[in-house]
Amino acid sequence: VVRRRLLQRYEHQPFISCLAGFYSCRWKRDQRRRTEPGKCCCKTRECVFFPLLVGAFCFSLVFLYMWGEAKNDYNNFDWYNYGNLGFWFLWSLVLLIVAAILFIYITLLLVLAMCLLAEGQQLYLHWSHKIGTFLVLGFSITALFILSVLWGDQWKTVRLSFQITAPYLHIGAITIMVLLSWPVALHAIRADKKVVQVIIVGPYLAILLFLFLIPLGMYSPCIREMGTLGPKPALVGHRGAPMLAPENTEMSFQKTIEHGGDGLETDVTISYDGIPFLMHDSTLRRTTNIKEVYPNDTAQNAALFSWDTLQELNAGMWFLKDKPFSCMNSLSRADQNQAMNQSIYKLSNFLRLADSQNKLVIFDLYRPPENHPYRNSWINRTLEVILNESGIRPHLVLWLENDMRSFVQSVAPGFQQTMGSKAPVEDLLMDNIVKLNLAYTEMSSEDIRKYAEANITTNLYVVNEPWLFSLAWCSGAHSVTTNAVHTLKNLNQPLFLMTPQQYNIMWILTDLTSVLLISLIFAL
Repeated sequence: VVRRRLLQRYEHQPFISCLAGFYSCRWKRDQRRRTEPGKCCCKTRECVFFPLLVGAFCFSLVFLYMWGEAKNDYNNFDWYNYGNLGFWFLWSLVLLIVAAILFIYITLLLVLAMCLLAEGQQLYLHWSHKIGTFLVLGFSITALFILSVLWGDQWKTVRLSFQITAPYLHIGAITIMVLLSWPVALHAIRADKKVVQVIIVGPYLAILLFLFLIPLGMYSPCIREMGTLGPKPALVGHRGAPMLAPENTEMSFQKTIEHGGDGLETDVTISYDGIPFLMHDSTLRRTTNIKEVYPNDTAQNAALFSWDTLQELNAGMWFLKDKPFSCMNSLSRADQNQAMNQSIYKLSNFLRLADSQNKLVIFDLYRPPENHPYRNSWINRTLEVILNESGIRPHLVLWLENDMRSFVQSVAPGFQQTMGSKAPVEDLLMDNIVKLNLAYTEMSSEDIRKYAEANITTNLYVVNEPWLFSLAWCSGAHSVTTNAVHTLKNLNQPLFLMTPQQYNIMWILTDLTSVLLISLIFAL
């Protein structure tokens, strides 16, 4: 028996050597110290540092989850940085990679620590890993703080994501608790005093009980009875199909139409000589070659150029150079050649294209700056183009601009009046509003249902990720504005859709299985 125990202990040494080597850089057996389960696992200084390791893990997990769910808005983040730095780069993707690397690193350290505890070894984190832990903790807290200050709405996205991911996060949390049961049981059962056992087991059981009961407070519109799901939301191309072609160009809108988009969204600016054209930014720097053609006018407002000048610019080469989306597919040679030859698109041509394909149009109308000839007649000039020059059927126009709405209704009663913010139903009906155009962060199945009962439909923008589109579908949205018509069109039903019965079975089986496994571990 003694010989067998000695052999077993000897056979364990390579495993323990690897654990201690990677965690403490103590590869030799005489460098390590063994501790009995239930006793203090490390010296006082290490006891103080271990919570920092756990804290670094928690903060890095929160940041990685937050930034992973923020993928829907990566383009907005990169656009914001472009405005401040003056050059385009996929900073969002870099930040995601860094967050993933730091999380993996700190997770491996925590796993090594738990394995060492399970083997009854004293913890001693090497100084290099301590520096690494401080770096992960500092980076995660700083990043969360900066994003909360500059981009606080992203927490709304995180809260929305819980309506989709909560059932699966619950399973993941239960799995972690099952894995933790081994070191907890080992230290608790062999503890010398009852007080120590309570200190070890009490918090563990409290957290476990909380996780068992937390599904009672979960809500997801995608957990619903069969046959209650509404129709798939219509897809409106945001500036066309900006993942497939340069935004706000004829090619971009043609791509949306090719992929079955139901509507087209754009941004309208008026040139100095009164020609409405499509441009999102206030300057021409990002989406044209003005830096090469007119290097001294890169900071000039786009509305201060004449149409003849605007026609000289190329509006497509930047797309091939900057690749504005990290998930862009490679373009064919024909598409590359077509993109390189895109120019700034006139509103009248855009409307004729939409009318010929029977597509709805919605656009943000930008008022010209001070001293612009059309500063005070911008709406009149835009209406003139829509009604007299384009020939588009009025019912295809979703009129979003709120200024002079009564005048617009009198001149163009066929427009579908659209509001860009929530308001009491009575006020909306008084203004003849038939559609709401809301940021997806304002998504609420209750509000959508309330407006729908008054025959007011809801469009959400900008929805790119399949999980977010699924949530909008389950919430009852009638349409979404998206950069990804080509991918969302292939979604035949919402992701994570399940009935309450299926969810209850998943919940109960998870809890029962975990109780059984944890009981066996404590019994052994």
